Amino acid sequence: MSKAKILTYFLGMVMLWSCARKPMSYTADKTMDEFNPNYLDFNYLTAKGRITLEEQDGKITKGVLNIRVKKDSVIWFNMSPGLGIEALRGFISTDKIKIRDRINGQRIDMDYAEFQKKYGVPLSFSLFQNLLFANLPHEFSYRDRLVRVGKSFILNQERENIKYETNIDAGHGKVTQLESEASQTRSGSLEASYMDFREVSNQPFPYQAIIKMVLSLPDRPKTNFFLNVEMIKVELTDAPLNFPYNF
Repeated sequence: MSKAKILTYFLGMVMLWSCARKPMSYTADKTMDEFNPNYLDFNYLTAKGRITLEEQDGKITKGVLNIRVKKDSVIWFNMSPGLGIEALRGFISTDKIKIRDRINGQRIDMDYAEFQKKYGVPLSFSLFQNLLFANLPHEFSYRDRLVRVGKSFILNQERENIKYETNIDAGHGKVTQLESEASQTRSGSLEASYMDFREVSNQPFPYQAIIKMVLSLPDRPKTNFFLNVEMIKVELTDAPLNFPYNF
């Protein structure tokens, strides 16, 4: 598995539709009253799902995805193509990104500053966690632009030269669609659609995400990747979890 594919799985994880009406810009008072984004509330989370990656050349890779999370602290995951063989393992903390291709012996092991310098993608643990759970990518502030179209809010944000356009369902308050443009120094984009929201501990959770990524890596031209993630089981718990990361 190449580093491009490892990076694709990582960014794609990061990703475990409105009625036509004239948009209405909101004042501060109206926003506070009617815009109510929903953030997943939990201590520990475990999840299992199916993942499919389609590359630009038509190659398709399928596997089983396992995720464990300690809120605001650790995200752990692994991917197995079948027969109980672990192909990929990742450990994401507030200061480090560690991902290993256990079959081909390739790895990513760096802090967020190193990651941004190499791949041109400014990441943080909070952003990664928010994208994973269909939360707003960044906390809403009054420098952002918010409009309402039918039963959805559309939020436009810009952070660190990255532009985000996010659709939020006005009913359950979760992100249903996200589009972002990569930094000015490196060409790339991401589109994510979250769907099949189900109740998990009385909270809406997206059981499916479809993600399209365009990445420009140092050793490859602009390349398209498509990722489909379907969750099978999601549990929230207060009981501590283990996060094995033997590399």
